[in-house]
Amino acid sequence: MSPAPKTAAVVLSGCGHMDGAEVRESVLALLALDREGVVVQCFAPDIAQAHVVDHLTGRPEAGTRNVLVESARIARGRVRPLSDLVAAEFDMLVCPGGFGAAKNLSNLAAAGADAQLLPDFLAVIVAFRALNRPICVICITPAVLVAGLGEGEVTTGDDPDTAGMIYSMGGTHVKAPVTHCHVDRVHRVVSTPAYMYSNARLADVAKGIDAAVHATVALA
Repeated sequence: MSPAPKTAAVVLSGCGHMDGAEVRESVLALLALDREGVVVQCFAPDIAQAHVVDHLTGRPEAGTRNVLVESARIARGRVRPLSDLVAAEFDMLVCPGGFGAAKNLSNLAAAGADAQLLPDFLAVIVAFRALNRPICVICITPAVLVAGLGEGEVTTGDDPDTAGMIYSMGGTHVKAPVTHCHVDRVHRVVSTPAYMYSNARLADVAKGIDAAVHATVALA
């Protein structure tokens, strides 16, 4: 008999890099997991977004949107409330970036090094850490992870301000190019910069995410 496929919980934070999950990072992560033969279930918090941004103009706009409903756009409707996520049911956790991670999963965008995580998201990462199951964090989510756990060796690229914030929250930052990932084998955290390099080529972002997912699957 062939072994059962590995499983991943993917946490989304909306839809759109300015106020939710970064769409390209999310799709590339889902594609990389599929290529690895991993069975995926997406999750997102059932809450209102911190705010709504017009992605054409880059300006905030009136109205509210629900993070779970918006995440369903990426997950093709196959997304469950974050409160349903049971870490013991999955081999790994994967968290794409986008400002939604810093606005909806946490208040990192506003509070910086004093950031607090959404309680349901904090419970998830603490549970995966307690089970010693690998966590893959992309773009800004490495900083969010460190804000929640107070530890971890991660990369968000080469931005000195973000690196300084990670150190001040108890973590360690490692410089890495967009095509690479960093593996913290002690804490079983894999990170890759992705669009922390804002002008990165899509092909290079894909290389970094592929490397990060492959390394995460290897740890699982």
